[in-house]
Amino acid sequence: MRLGLKIAMVVVLVLAILIPLAMIRGTISERQQYRQQAVDEVTRSYAGEQGIAGPVLVVPYREQAEVEERDADGVLRKQLREVDREWLFFPKTMQAKGRVLPSIRKRGLHQVRVYEWQGGIDATFDVRLPEADPLRPRKLGAPWLNIGIADVRGLVGAPTLRVSAAATPILQGQKGRSGGGVHALLPASLVAGERIAFPVQFGFALRGTEALAIVPLADGNRIVLDSPWPHPQFNGDFLPRTHRIDGSGFHAEWDVSSLASNAQAQYREGGSAAMGKPKAASTRDGAAVAMEAPTGIDKVGLSLVEPVNLYSKVDRASKYGLLFVLLTFVGFFMFETIKQLPIHPIQYALVGLALAIFFLLLLSLSEHIAFGWAYLAAALACIGLIGFYVGNVLRSRARGLGFAAMLGLLYAALYGLLMSEDNALVLGAGLLFVVLAVIMVATRKVDWYQVASKIGTPAATP
Repeated sequence: MRLGLKIAMVVVLVLAILIPLAMIRGTISERQQYRQQAVDEVTRSYAGEQGIAGPVLVVPYREQAEVEERDADGVLRKQLREVDREWLFFPKTMQAKGRVLPSIRKRGLHQVRVYEWQGGIDATFDVRLPEADPLRPRKLGAPWLNIGIADVRGLVGAPTLRVSAAATPILQGQKGRSGGGVHALLPASLVAGERIAFPVQFGFALRGTEALAIVPLADGNRIVLDSPWPHPQFNGDFLPRTHRIDGSGFHAEWDVSSLASNAQAQYREGGSAAMGKPKAASTRDGAAVAMEAPTGIDKVGLSLVEPVNLYSKVDRASKYGLLFVLLTFVGFFMFETIKQLPIHPIQYALVGLALAIFFLLLLSLSEHIAFGWAYLAAALACIGLIGFYVGNVLRSRARGLGFAAMLGLLYAALYGLLMSEDNALVLGAGLLFVVLAVIMVATRKVDWYQVASKIGTPAATP
């Protein structure tokens, strides 16, 4: 009965320790929000995540078309009216290139990675206008080029645009289209014939925060980027065909065909250079309803990530907090039952709180020093405190040192789990197996009926 009561007490204490562990995890989430607020502040004053789409040739025209109109009696009738329409033409080839130069902006304790892309886009157009209907004459207007930019505040200085080797003025905003960007008016003589063919060179310096995206709108797209930043993350919809990453930075090349991308169709549907994907159509009672306006588009993506995300690692570490408390309490319980050393519930609770405080120390220290050093300092502090306390509780310095050594192995195993994310499951399973095996071997000859009758009896001081 005494043994059952002690086990129930240990279980209750383990559950009680979940409260401070949950509070610590809440603190981690709060610090993550503070970090995101720092990113938002930099974004407002610098520039956000950048994306670029274009150039795209827009050719307006006016033609006669049948439209339905109600007459004086309210009857729908088809009438010939002149309507304004436009064609969208994408480049035959496009090459985006340049160097991405990273830097750091600080907001309080937080560092935000920003960059300046010193690059250019070379594109060639070679298209033919659709054949005109002799029964419906059309009139072509002056064409223009649209270049979508996710956050135009990131443009540094005045970008340059050359069309057929001639300098062309750049105007604010995209003409006839929502979303940020710029446009350039072209002479009407450019579309005098059925064939439109000319090269475009767009040079710029573009600032952004943490992420960069390029939309492969051409039939053939080649993207070449390099940077001194040695920790890139290639995301988006296409991985680089070739890349090199070393201590001096990275070099990456993409080759994307329009046959492998839906970017042109998504652009026609309203996709922009901003981050995100077009939203799928929803249904109501089995019937399709109108699709929400798409905001995204297929893109090549690049992020300048931090080599160590301290908040994600501390959060992952805190998930093992319950396991730490459970294993420590099991060790306590083994000493109490086998060595006949009575341990008060308050002593259990104090050790559990010391284990929980480790994660708070790790969080606070890692915001000021490297994660590895923060982990070492927090682990040594908690191991030293618990080892000193347990040595007195168990009435033996040697037992306290042994308990501290056990904790040291647990903290070392946890660090290995954090550093080997891909192997975390197998390492965690192996750790649990080893702990269970040690407990089973250590208690293989214990007479639990005899232990149950003696537990709680004071032991003689050694």
